Order: sequence, then structure tokens, then C-alpha cells
Amino acid sequence: MGVFHIYFSLLSLLAPLVVVIGVGTTWGKLGHPFPAQFVAVLATTVTTPALVFNTLVTTPLSNEIMASVAGAGVLALGLCMAVSAIALKLCGLPVRKLLQTTAFPNAGNLGLPVTHLAFGDAGLSTSIAFFAVCSFIQHTVGVRTLPSVQGMPAPWKSPILIASLLAVACRLFGYTPPEWIMESARLLGSMTVPLMLLGLGHALALIPAAGLRLGGLVGGMRLVFGLATGAAAGWLAGLPIEMIGNLALQMGMPCAVVSYMYARRYTDMGDTSAGAVLISTVVFLVLAPLLLWLVGSPVAR
Repeated sequence: MGVFHIYFSLLSLLAPLVVVIGVGTTWGKLGHPFPAQFVAVLATTVTTPALVFNTLVTTPLSNEIMASVAGAGVLALGLCMAVSAIALKLCGLPVRKLLQTTAFPNAGNLGLPVTHLAFGDAGLSTSIAFFAVCSFIQHTVGVRTLPSVQGMPAPWKSPILIASLLAVACRLFGYTPPEWIMESARLLGSMTVPLMLLGLGHALALIPAAGLRLGGLVGGMRLVFGLATGAAAGWLAGLPIEMIGNLALQMGMPCAVVSYMYARRYTDMGDTSAGAVLISTVVFLVLAPLLLWLVGSPVAR
């Protein structure tokens, strides 16, 4: 009974996230107008860069710790891509068409709010560092694994990358931006999580169910490989135990919605990718309390 009590207590902590996702899903199912393109562009070009900048500049974590987290994130993603490629090959699935869906976690829509819930403000800071690295690699190295990427924008113009570099420069040179800049970044950044969760819910409402069987296999790979490679990379990088749990949780997130969008646009495996996003998200939300306990989240103690 104690186990069930802890489980449902943790599930109640996740309830606000589920409610916001549910609002987006219900909105989509009812067919109400939803400016998905506007929300996506606003989140990726304005609010998320503002959140990244504000968090990286104000975090009390040392530059050495932040660099270690970023390095461990690169290692974790590399390990996950390698393991995923081998697994897809062994299962007879097209590696280039599904590698991005299998290897990259939903580090934004779910990763930021869940790790903030699990590890507090310090957890959000390390998650921001991982998210910046993950976003950059996914839109540069990851997208280049797809069979055709004609018309892709230059990755070096990414607002998230620019915001990350500006924040790193401020920290390295000991520069404190004016209060009005930081307050503007904080205010804009505070919109990020609700926008991402609403967008995720709306996207889930519109995903077709045709690829559920193969999607379930790919989604299962994403959750298992992500959790394992995140923990392994954190250990190899020598991170503190709580940060290893944070990285493992970030890497153990469901398939990213943007991976489905890429798969739909550039491959013929859009339905499989959609099924992977849908199933991995549902499974993750059901198992999230157990995962929080497994990675050592303070709220699970």
C-alpha cells in the first residue's frame, strides 16, 4: 500500500502537466482553431531562447558543472544514436528514416517541465544545458541522417544556439546584463512550458494511428535506450549522482514531436513515427512516477 501511496502522490504532482496537455488534445479533437505554426515559431524563436538565456545566466551552477552536463549530453546522444542504429538494423527497419525518432528525446515539451518538477531549479538549469545541446544536434547532425533534407534552414542561425552562446559569453566574461533585459527574458521564458505542453497535446490529437504496431516498437526503443545511455553517459562523465539521474530522465523522455514532423515531411515512415510519439508519450506519463523514483528525484523520497 505504501508503494501505491507514493505512486499516486507522484502522479498528482504530474497532474498539472497532464491537464495542460489534455487541454491541447481536447482542443484539437474538438476542431477548434489552433495556430500550431504560430505557437511553434513563437516557442522556438522567442520564448525558448529567452528561457535558455535567462536560466543559463542566472543559474548558481558553476561553469565547470554546466560544461560537464553539456559534454555528457553530447556523449549520451551519440551513444543513443549508435545503439538505436544497431537495433533498427537488427529489426529490419530503415535506419536513416527512423533514427531521429528513436534517438532524440522530447527534451523541450516534456523534458523541461518534468525535470523541473523532479529536481527543482537546479534540475531546470542542467536540463536547459542539455536541451540546448540536444536541440542543436537534432537540427544539425540528426536531421542530416534523413534521406532528403532539401530546404532545411542553416542550423547556425538557430535562435536557441545564439541565446546559448550569448549566455555562455556573459558567464565567461562575468558580464551581468541590465535588469530590464533579464526581466524581459524571464517574462518571455515563462511562456515556454505552457506553450510547449499545449502544442504537444494538440499535436497528439492530430497524429494518425496507422503506425501503432511499429510505432510501439520504436517508442519502446526510445524510452529504454534513452534512459540507459543517459545514465551511462552521466556516469562516464563523472557527474554527481543527482545530475546523472537528471540526465537519465531527460534522455528517457518520449519521442520528440519534431521528429515526427521531419519523418512526415522527408520520409514515407510518418505514420510509424507518429505512432512512436503517441505510444511513448502515453507510456512515459503512466510510468513517470516510477521513473522519478528510479532516477533518485527528491520528490520521490
